Amino acid sequence: MRKMSLSSRSKIALLILLDAFFINISYVFSLVLHKLSIHISEYRWVQFLYRFPVLTFILIVTFLIFKIYKVSWKTSSFLDIFKLGVATCIASVVAAFADYFIMKSNLISVKLITTGESINYKVYPYAAYFDGMLITLALIIGSRVFYRMVDTIIKERYRHSESNSNKRIMIIGAGAMGATVLKEIQQGGYRFGNPVVIVDDDKNKSGYSISGVPIEGDCDSIPEIAKKYKVNEIIFCIPSAEPERKKELFNICMSTGCEIKVSPGLDELSNAKDKVYEKFRKVDILDLLSRPEVKLDPDVCKYVTGETVLVTGGGGSIGSELCRQIARYKPDKIVIFDIYENEAFTLKNSLDAKYYGTPEIAIRIGSVRDITRLKEVFEEFHPSCVFHAAAHKHVPLMEDSPLEAVKNNILGTYNTALCSNDYKVKNFVLLSTDKAVNPANVMGATKRVAELIVQHFARISTDTKFAAVRFGNVLGSHGSVIPIFKNQLENGGPITVTHPDITRYFMTIPEAAQLVVQAGGLANGGEIFVLDMGEPVKIVTLAENLIKLSGFEPYKDIDIVFTGLRPGEKLYEELSLEEENANRKTTQNSKIFVTSPIDYDDDLLIEYIGKINKLSPQKTRKFLKALVPNYTGIDEK
Repeated sequence: MRKMSLSSRSKIALLILLDAFFINISYVFSLVLHKLSIHISEYRWVQFLYRFPVLTFILIVTFLIFKIYKVSWKTSSFLDIFKLGVATCIASVVAAFADYFIMKSNLISVKLITTGESINYKVYPYAAYFDGMLITLALIIGSRVFYRMVDTIIKERYRHSESNSNKRIMIIGAGAMGATVLKEIQQGGYRFGNPVVIVDDDKNKSGYSISGVPIEGDCDSIPEIAKKYKVNEIIFCIPSAEPERKKELFNICMSTGCEIKVSPGLDELSNAKDKVYEKFRKVDILDLLSRPEVKLDPDVCKYVTGETVLVTGGGGSIGSELCRQIARYKPDKIVIFDIYENEAFTLKNSLDAKYYGTPEIAIRIGSVRDITRLKEVFEEFHPSCVFHAAAHKHVPLMEDSPLEAVKNNILGTYNTALCSNDYKVKNFVLLSTDKAVNPANVMGATKRVAELIVQHFARISTDTKFAAVRFGNVLGSHGSVIPIFKNQLENGGPITVTHPDITRYFMTIPEAAQLVVQAGGLANGGEIFVLDMGEPVKIVTLAENLIKLSGFEPYKDIDIVFTGLRPGEKLYEELSLEEENANRKTTQNSKIFVTSPIDYDDDLLIEYIGKINKLSPQKTRKFLKALVPNYTGIDEK
């Protein structure tokens, strides 16, 4: 338990003394109200004065039990005031009962001056307890309200001081989240900035205000309102907005040149102690995807529950997210197989910290090129599900080292698929790429051969369901365009784009991982699953948006330089072959479609795979051309 500071103890002691004073004043005044007809000199004060310390003690103890002194009255709510009222009522009732049943000395003889008559009179009428309760409540609540009012006035003066007026905030959304954000900024002493205006599409709210901040205009008027109020920071507080509307609003906000932040959703605040401002984040390029992020059916993924799952390349950006997604479905064990130990070790630690050893996380170091090492791992764990993410994926680097791509992407896939078949794995899923469609580079061609290997094993296997998942560029993965752009921005630019017309399909790392896991549950054998990724995005548009999100103006503050297409790079990518489109059909998830296997010479495939260990770098591209006739990354002369 956290030790209470001296200042906190002092504040509580001060409040107790103040409340004790209010209690005594209240009940004395209440008594006077009920004794105005009796001359004060006739009072037998000694017989009732002892009631005041007893009464004070009862109320203070009740306040302590109700934790009234734990309430921060700077940020108190109606519930806190209600709790204070209940505590005061209970204490007054307890005091009245104590007076009647314990003290039993409430009746005294009093001689009236006007008539000389002696009568028995209650020293402390029970009605006085009720009046005293009301007066006590009024004084104690009034003191808290007065304290809060003074605190607010001081903060308002600070709000308008020169030291803090440079950060003027616009809040988008006058709903529950917007009100929560506004309240927290105000209660934080405006040290995060000065909210000056709220914008909301609901016209019925326009003209009103929240905590003194006006609601003005709709979201389409953001640029004009931002200029009018000299806004330099915008906080987006509509977590329930549809993705397309969010993207539209973010684009409007970016046109203002203001810094843009996003509030969390109310469901992200796990308890009352969570601070909203600690969960603010800057608008990310992911928020500007041209389509909603696809959410997949978790029921389809339950085939991994209670199973041992092997993930090759499990320490990579996609492989590690794949392990995280799989862990959600409670497998018995996840085996991370990777040649690079550092990321695998970090991933294991994070999963163990989150799931406390269930599922069990094991790491085995090795290469998918090494069939002997693979067999050792399969023999040790006997996995029932295999996700093959290990691959060389960097297009320009594979153009320089084509044989390494063949060994890792083709031979590695064959070795892993062979072990999966031999050890009767239930599900095998290959992670492929849209670059495998009509490939123009070595990496794409090797991944197309990997798809053919999967379909080959699907035809010959009786125990394993083999499938592949094909998706576009994964935002945020190692070597992807966004980290490169961000690094260039941090260095002051310029941002380099190969061609002004180059486009790509994009998805997030969690999307890619979810799709892969779901594919294993949907597979019957030999399919290639493809995500409906919406419209392709221009790379230059991504670069421009990233510059704007960083608070700069494209081509003015940060330049964009076009460097020309790199070896093996295409202007656009395709998601499926023409032959595959003829048999394309949707799955039970409308955002995923599946292609059926196309005819291929399996004998030729196996023959060429057998030649890889004797293949030379100079003949690698011809090797790929023989296996993938539509591979265009070779000089035909």
